[in-house]
Amino acid sequence: MYSVIRLVDVVDEDRDALAAELRRGAKPFDADHVIVEPTLPGVRNGGDILVHLRFDDLTARSDAVAKLDELLRRPAVRHYNGATYSGEPTPGADGTGTVYRALLLRVRPGTTEETVRSFEDDLRLLPRYVRSIHSWQLSRVEDAVGTSPWTHVFEQEFTDVDGLMGPYLMHPIHWAYVDRWFDPECPDMIVQDRVCHSFCRNA
Repeated sequence: MYSVIRLVDVVDEDRDALAAELRRGAKPFDADHVIVEPTLPGVRNGGDILVHLRFDDLTARSDAVAKLDELLRRPAVRHYNGATYSGEPTPGADGTGTVYRALLLRVRPGTTEETVRSFEDDLRLLPRYVRSIHSWQLSRVEDAVGTSPWTHVFEQEFTDVDGLMGPYLMHPIHWAYVDRWFDPECPDMIVQDRVCHSFCRNA
């Protein structure tokens, strides 16, 4: 599968109108999966509107990215971050995820491939232990836009916002294995610059 994500910062009074326009604009894209939703309180550098499209055809994704970015070239859009990437979602716990979350991050240039793989392996531990995750995907970025040359997208579907903010972020597996890669006071830190932590209703 081939995905594109855009985290869009919008002038406040234009958010609802732009979200509606983006939903209409996404209909002709023939995407396998579409999310165009306002972000929920608590995002960090996550934009005001989250757009996520998934395709089973690379050409269809390329065409959609060009059209989507054209829609975002307007005064109401202050800025956006995003990425294109490939991969298949992996099932997690049973049930239905009502919240979609995406984390965009950048691994420090010069990090060895062995270290990057160790980092990725630690991220993959989270869905094994956090039962509020119903599906997930960890992908390396093919093309990045925005404030940083993003290297990875880590996305999940959660039971609800509490399942994200509580069992996930506060789980011992998170602070014992994952946080060290992000903590500037830890010698293992490899995630550079800010991250984009964004989530919305899973439409």
